[in-house]
Amino acid sequence: MTYHLAGDSTVAPMTAAEAPMAGWGECLDEFVSAPVLNHAFGGATTESFLASGTWGELLTGVADGDTVVIQFGHNDQKQPELLASRGGYTDRLRRMVADVRERGSRPVLCTSCERRWFDGERVTPTHGDYPNAVRDLAAEEGVDLIDLTAFTTWLYEDLGDEASARLLSHYAPGETVAWPEGLVDDTHFRVDGARRIARFVAKSLRAIERRDGDQPAKGSTFTA
Repeated sequence: MTYHLAGDSTVAPMTAAEAPMAGWGECLDEFVSAPVLNHAFGGATTESFLASGTWGELLTGVADGDTVVIQFGHNDQKQPELLASRGGYTDRLRRMVADVRERGSRPVLCTSCERRWFDGERVTPTHGDYPNAVRDLAAEEGVDLIDLTAFTTWLYEDLGDEASARLLSHYAPGETVAWPEGLVDDTHFRVDGARRIARFVAKSLRAIERRDGDQPAKGSTFTA
């Protein structure tokens, strides 16, 4: 079994020159036992992923029993006329789901990782209706869902404004070769943040696959 990843820059592998910026997909193989093929690329929308031929390339490697993890939305929302949340965006996601199922494989939809935009102690939602559109599509099609919008919102709020910034690409002047003047980017992860997301995705995949349920329950000796 192989995990195939389709998505945008929050999933994609970065170049060595962009280190320590990282997409969660490039860290996933640290937490799963199966191979990971990451086809995600920066700036990708559902439309560009299909039109570029990248989706076709991904499908050529998909075998019976594989899993295809799909996360788009960051860039689709910038093209609302073509890729409306309840229009072109979900139409293309629905096509991807059907393509994967035709190959005897499991599609898994993800909502987008939230941007780290604090208002007091709370993170401001930035993806509009797009996460709900994915949740509704997953329910309609009976597709497994990993809700990264909810998870990353919780993660940032749980850590707080200052600590959560260390998961994202906040670089001081001179800290990195790629951004010698420094960078404040609340969308893209540094490696530590990418690993946190990847670990959650890996645990979610284990739950989807119903793994870890073959061991006997180890409840407390105290009765409830």
